[in-house]
Amino acid sequence: MTRVTGGGTRTTASATARTPATTALPEQPGAPLRAWRKRLLVAGIVLAALNLRPAITSFGALLEEVRAGLGMSGSVAGLLTSLPALCFAVFGVTAPRLARRFGPAAVVCAGMAAIATGLLVRPYVGSTAAFLLASGLALGGIAVSNVLMPVIVKRWFPDRVGSMTGLYSMALALGTASAAAVTVPVTDALGGDWQAGLAVWAALAAAAALPWLAFVRDRGGASGASGAPEPSQGDGRPEERPAGQTPALRITRSRTAWALAVFFGLQATGAYITMGWMAQIFRDAGVSAGRAGMLVAVTMVMGVPLAFVIPRIAARLPRQGPIVVGLGVSGLLGYAGLWFAPAAGAWAWAVLLGIANCAFPLALTMVGMRARTGAGVAQLSAFAQSTGYLISIPGPLLVGVLYQHSGGWGLPIALMAALMVPQMVFGVMAGRDRTVEDEAARRDAARSTP
Repeated sequence: MTRVTGGGTRTTASATARTPATTALPEQPGAPLRAWRKRLLVAGIVLAALNLRPAITSFGALLEEVRAGLGMSGSVAGLLTSLPALCFAVFGVTAPRLARRFGPAAVVCAGMAAIATGLLVRPYVGSTAAFLLASGLALGGIAVSNVLMPVIVKRWFPDRVGSMTGLYSMALALGTASAAAVTVPVTDALGGDWQAGLAVWAALAAAAALPWLAFVRDRGGASGASGAPEPSQGDGRPEERPAGQTPALRITRSRTAWALAVFFGLQATGAYITMGWMAQIFRDAGVSAGRAGMLVAVTMVMGVPLAFVIPRIAARLPRQGPIVVGLGVSGLLGYAGLWFAPAAGAWAWAVLLGIANCAFPLALTMVGMRARTGAGVAQLSAFAQSTGYLISIPGPLLVGVLYQHSGGWGLPIALMAALMVPQMVFGVMAGRDRTVEDEAARRDAARSTP
């Protein structure tokens, strides 16, 4: 497909992901989405994104109270810190299949209901095992919604992938920071009851399910069951395809898909290490507990404005490698600061690591740009996120082991900095101007050549 630029025209493999197309009204495929429905859908996306992390960060804020209340051992508490990545990997794989059967909007609506139910039930179950199960229910709802957010954006906003990804990434970052910052004050306002302090977040998830009720009847057509309109030719007409024939997309054979999965996994590793251990690094350097908490909050809050800006810039570029490298360099500088002067330059290191953590919205943007069809986005999103979260599971645990056995933060910080190098390498590979569908077509053509 050709794209007109200031210097003329050029053909790009992934131009369709950035080219305006006609969005489809669920009950009338091909018709423009009505203004009020579009506004309702945007509200639904923002509310859903706000709920994709409070289940994790609210628990972290009250970890000591939960352990005391349930008689939870330290090893089980450690398992709970790794449970989100495990659930994201396990449940995220099911999202494309569920979307094909019920429609992506219906699955997101059900995901919000699962989050609300899990968050409401888990503080009052009375046992560690039941707390784990209820947390798993909430995290399962988060997992499928995580995977389908790029699909929703690609389907209904194909000409605004960058800005819409930025919007829900910003809302996700805001929900993450808000839950970490206000859970303890809310608990104190409720008389110090940690159960009520955790359960209150169920109300936000219940509210997020409401806008999606208007879209649950949309199950999509042959191409829209899990994504966006069919790919188009340069003149905007759908590509001609023999009746009933769907091109095979074996996502595990795509180098771009693997590069994106590894990039996603390494950035998730860095994010979970930061959320789980950065406060302790500062406290061990002599920073007060209150100030250490504020530094972590600064790191999270950095994602609010940058999560909106970075996807918009990334969507306008044919290659996202320069952004990947810029974020990686910021992370390396932050880790170097933690190594040499953790307390003296604490605020600067918190800001730099907050910038580095914005690799997450960049990865989500690349999911939408590295596939041309809705089905391709769904497969790529599920594969990259599920595989990536599996990759991220050992990181926070390994940091804890190194910290315990070395008696300091030198080796853990060296590990964090070392992981940033392959993150940049695979991010540059994932940011190349190509799509998984085109890779599959080239493989098929190569096999058919005598």
